Order: sequence, then structure tokens, then C-alpha cells
Amino acid sequence: MTALSGGGATAPGRRALGYSWIGVFLPLRDDVPSQRAPLVTWAILAANLAAFAWQLSVGLPRSVLLGGAIPYELLTFQDLWPRDVVPPPLTLLTSMFLHGGVAHLAGNMLSLWIFGDNVEDAMGRGRFLVFYLLCGAVAAAAQAVATAAGAASLTGGDVMAALSAPMVGASGAIAGVMAAYLVLFPGARVLTLVLIFPLHVPAFIFIGLWFLSQVLAVLEGGTPGVAFFAHIGGFLAGLVLLRLLGRRPGWRRGGARWA
Repeated sequence: MTALSGGGATAPGRRALGYSWIGVFLPLRDDVPSQRAPLVTWAILAANLAAFAWQLSVGLPRSVLLGGAIPYELLTFQDLWPRDVVPPPLTLLTSMFLHGGVAHLAGNMLSLWIFGDNVEDAMGRGRFLVFYLLCGAVAAAAQAVATAAGAASLTGGDVMAALSAPMVGASGAIAGVMAAYLVLFPGARVLTLVLIFPLHVPAFIFIGLWFLSQVLAVLEGGTPGVAFFAHIGGFLAGLVLLRLLGRRPGWRRGGARWA
């Protein structure tokens, strides 16, 4: 998820999934075949592409103001100008289908394509859709709360500038998907481009290092424009929601029923 201040605290399209290691570690595919067609994952991919086409039609800066999650709006339920496509707090949902640019969209959709089909397969389509939307909503809410907490130390116009920065991107929801994948398929191998070398990395290492990078980024002060708290919030939500929602009846992992 990307946070954009004044239309962009960071240049639109800056990072895929928001992690700073994207130039070093790029996931390409995994080695877990799906047992059923991932219809919900395909639908989410299509919805993101359709939403981006709409963004291009109205202009990226304006689109993130119309559909992004703005902390001030979420905390006060007051809609800033220009009016949102839906009233807050429903922008928690619309924001996860909008992106800051082509690279931002492409990176997130690649991660969803790699990890989403298997999590959908394990959870079932209905559960997975609810899971995905809730992870994204929790992620945006976590970033809004973190932004408000950080704004408490600011003064004057800086406070409103921080609270009115829209957040967009699917990475919070996808962080939840990655958390579920980590639990469900820890031994899967993720073909990863490390610099220029393709390597098969165990999922628990790849995803574990990714989550660690998010925590370290927060401890080091973060990178302007990257919503690290959304990534962490979405990831933790994924762990909890997987436990609450469970998996579809009859799903088997590696030939053995998951207990």
C-alpha cells in the first residue's frame, strides 16, 4: 500500500508490494498447483485492472482522492473535497483496488497471482473473498491509526497534511494472503529472482524475510510514501482471520488432511 500526500508523498508507481527489497528479491512463481480454478483470485485481478483503467480515465492524482483511504475521513467520518466515490469508511474497501501507477499495480498483481490461488484453494472461494477484503480493510485502518498517532507530534498545517494523505494499493490485503500462505504452505518453494539469479526459496524464508523487512523499516523510521503499518496490519490480520475462517471442507495439503 502506498500513502500519497497532496496527491503523492511518493511518486505514483514507486514500489511493488511496498517493500524496499523489490529490486533485489522478485518472486516469479511457486511450485504448488491449484486443485480448482481460482475464480475469486481472477475476479480480484480483473477488478484491479478495471479500477486502474478508471483511474487513468479520471487521472491518477484525482482518482486517489476520490477512492483512497484518507486517515482524517476514516477517523472523523467527514468527507473532504473532492467527494469520495463512496462515503467513508467504505473507502477502506475502494482503496485496496486503486494503485499509484503501473509498477505499483504490476507488483501487487504478480504477488496476488503467485500466492492467492493456493490460499483460495485451501479456504474456498467465499471464505477467501471475505478474508481478502477484511485483510485489506484492517490494513488500511492500521495505517490510518498509525498516521494519526504520528501526526500527534506535528504542529500547524503539518497535522492536516499528514491526515489528509490518501492511501491506495492492494498490498495490505496481499500481505494477509502471504500470511495465510506461510501457514498453509510453509515448505512450498518460491522461484525468486535474487539480483539476476533465479533461485528456489522456501516460502517460510521468503515470506518471513519480507515480514521482517517491514518491521525493520518501521523501526528505522520507514520510507516516505510506503505504508508499512498497513503491510504489518494486513499480515497479522491474515494470521488471525485464517484461524477464524478456516479452510474449505475436504481440503488436503500434501495428501494429508490439515487438522
